[in-house]
Amino acid sequence: MATQETNYEGVWDGRLGFGEKAAVISIDLLQGYTTEGSALYAPGVVECVKQMPDFLALVREKGVPLIHTQVRYTTPNYEDGGVWIKKAPVLKDLVEGNPYAEFCEGVEPHEGEVLITKQYASAFFGTSLVATLNALRVDTLIITGCTTSGCIRATAVDAVQHGYRPICVRECIGDRHDGPHEANLFDINAKYGDVISKAEVMEYLQGL
Repeated sequence: MATQETNYEGVWDGRLGFGEKAAVISIDLLQGYTTEGSALYAPGVVECVKQMPDFLALVREKGVPLIHTQVRYTTPNYEDGGVWIKKAPVLKDLVEGNPYAEFCEGVEPHEGEVLITKQYASAFFGTSLVATLNALRVDTLIITGCTTSGCIRATAVDAVQHGYRPICVRECIGDRHDGPHEANLFDINAKYGDVISKAEVMEYLQGL
């Protein structure tokens, strides 16, 4: 019986690499995912947030476009959440005024950085992200944030389908359980983009 790796070897293990110009996206690093007692709490996101400050500092130092996303719904009926919020009512905490919907300390957007508000998993769905990346002449999207099995995967899939090179930074991505986290990183790397180490991405950034 072949292992998972050998089964995919030579078939689903291509590498895209970096293109000519990259942007970084930091997806939904909100306090609901890092606060114990929150229904959204995800230990992997706690670890992800710890890895982000020095990474973001280098991104800013090098002048790489940095885009942040947040989820927001409209009370009291959450109609902008559509069917998805019926499937995942835990997301109802992500409304204006709820501390769980605020950015985690150390990963907040800085003045002048693009902030996209979304209601669904993909950072592309129903947002201006494609127009923004095209205006910046970006061909590579470096993906960080949470959660691996939800918004990260959906964004990586949409990125490649829109013609961008998705690069997922392993240490800067988190989920609520290692099983879905690792399975989705494996699948993204096999079929949609590259999953590489923080050190490798920072080496690329240092070389700009």
